Amino acid sequence: MAINAEKLNMILQNFVTGTSDVQGAALVTPDGLPLGTSLPGGMDEERVSAMSASMLSLGERIGLELARGTIDRIFVEGNKGFGILTGCGEEAVLLVLARETAKQGLLMLEIKRVLSELKLILM
Repeated sequence: MAINAEKLNMILQNFVTGTSDVQGAALVTPDGLPLGTSLPGGMDEERVSAMSASMLSLGERIGLELARGTIDRIFVEGNKGFGILTGCGEEAVLLVLARETAKQGLLMLEIKRVLSELKLILM
């Protein structure tokens, strides 16, 4: 069964526009190829996808070396906001970009919600 790219993009767009403090989202393959994106203007989806895959790969290696087990998420915090990478099954990784004012607990709940929606499309 083929993946419905239009539906993936719609879910990501609804997530970004409907979730307070979320500025963008991208669903990428572990190889760094974009499956669907809803990113702020000026961001190159190919570059963002490649960097997301690189961060995931590095995070997994760090998790193994430090004996932390399987990595659930990678969290990058900067003075202008957050970047959160979360696995979405075996075939994809979700990147979420959020403002620095985001409430982390609410953000994580919203990410779990959208992950369950995306996993249904990817099955």
